[in-house]
Amino acid sequence: MPAGEIYPVTSVRESATIPSKPKEYQLIQVKNTWIRIESGHDIPCTWEEDQIILSQAKIGEKVTDSGISWTVQAPIYFRYKVVESQNLLDPSNPTLLYGHVADPQEMEAYQKKPQKRLIVIDHTVDKLYGSKVRRYFEAYNVNYKILPFITTEETKSMDLVMRILEEVHKFSLDRRTEPIIAIGGGVCLDIVGLAASLYRRRTPYIRVPTTLLSYVDASVGAKNGVNFCNCKNKLGSYTPPAATFLDRSFIQTIPRRQISNGLGEILKMALMKHKGLFELLERHGKYLLDTKFQTRIGVKSHADPALKATRLAIETMLEELAPNLWEDDLDRLVDYGHVISPELEMKVLPALMHGEAVNIDMAFMTYISYVQGMITPEERHRTIQCMRGLELPVWHVDCSLSLIRKALAERFKHSGGQMRLPLPTGLGSAEIFNNVGDKAIERAFKMWEEDCKP
Repeated sequence: MPAGEIYPVTSVRESATIPSKPKEYQLIQVKNTWIRIESGHDIPCTWEEDQIILSQAKIGEKVTDSGISWTVQAPIYFRYKVVESQNLLDPSNPTLLYGHVADPQEMEAYQKKPQKRLIVIDHTVDKLYGSKVRRYFEAYNVNYKILPFITTEETKSMDLVMRILEEVHKFSLDRRTEPIIAIGGGVCLDIVGLAASLYRRRTPYIRVPTTLLSYVDASVGAKNGVNFCNCKNKLGSYTPPAATFLDRSFIQTIPRRQISNGLGEILKMALMKHKGLFELLERHGKYLLDTKFQTRIGVKSHADPALKATRLAIETMLEELAPNLWEDDLDRLVDYGHVISPELEMKVLPALMHGEAVNIDMAFMTYISYVQGMITPEERHRTIQCMRGLELPVWHVDCSLSLIRKALAERFKHSGGQMRLPLPTGLGSAEIFNNVGDKAIERAFKMWEEDCKP
């Protein structure tokens, strides 16, 4: 349309009411301006090739008798790193400050400007490692602020998210180049992730897990969230971190029960996807508990059960998460152990830790698989014995048949009218099932109670 030319309004209205064949438009940027070009049409030759940027986004247009509609198809792209690093808090290791930067030119730009970081740290972790964190950032002359918070399931709320956001706002971070750093267990990582996703719609953040459970689970995915209306993680978003930095040395200071708690999530991936990992846990469970996942002197990496267990857990988890980061597909093997456990965990809070509740769920589902004829008596026995060897609970008095039915009804309601139960079909293999009836649930419950109730 030539500049300044005016078309009669009536002609626009008339053309908008005449049904036409749907059109699709590509989006092309020329000198900072986006322009739509109908798909299949040539790009005007007046534009130089090096001036053009082609977007993967598309706009569909359809004219009907009732008006016009536009459909936007815009792929969302995320790239994040999961980095295993030793001595993360040693100033000679630049990972914590620069490990999220991938591009060499971007790295050069980072190193030329003064750095600023806001660090949210669990209060217990701060007592153990706070002085090291401070020395680290002082060694790099970073302008930093540390916020210690009590981060437990009881404090996992929007109130704490808002407190963090107020501090972020006062500290005045550059939302592109100054990521918020979360150091703590899964609750801390979840809360900070949600706060970062809300501040200016998305501010980069970095996860540093300090418990075994967060090391293999919460730290490697895209989800974050808080509890709401006494429901676990009812509020949240899918916003991956810029990076996750893994250092197993943090795990040496957590109690034995927390090691067992993390082993529940590792066992989940073993039962669903990797028989070799299951056998490793069967064979070395006590060793992993005793050593707290630390590599003993003289043990080579290829023979280190702790290194193999964590790497296999993370690799199998990433295989399931990467193609379905936003959970568009609700058939998810990683939901194993997460059907009944949210209901149970919130009911008895704080009596059960997350991995313990997950394991009780998995123990019951093992019996569902058995009564459905999907696993053998030996596989059922080995599974329960492995759980006990990892010092995980396999039964709980509050996991009643009525609670299980309520949890399954919630699952059905929020899963598109299907049960979508991930169930083992062997040791290290699984499928999603929708055909588990009430009689099978009752039979499994009775058998599970007889075998597993103390």
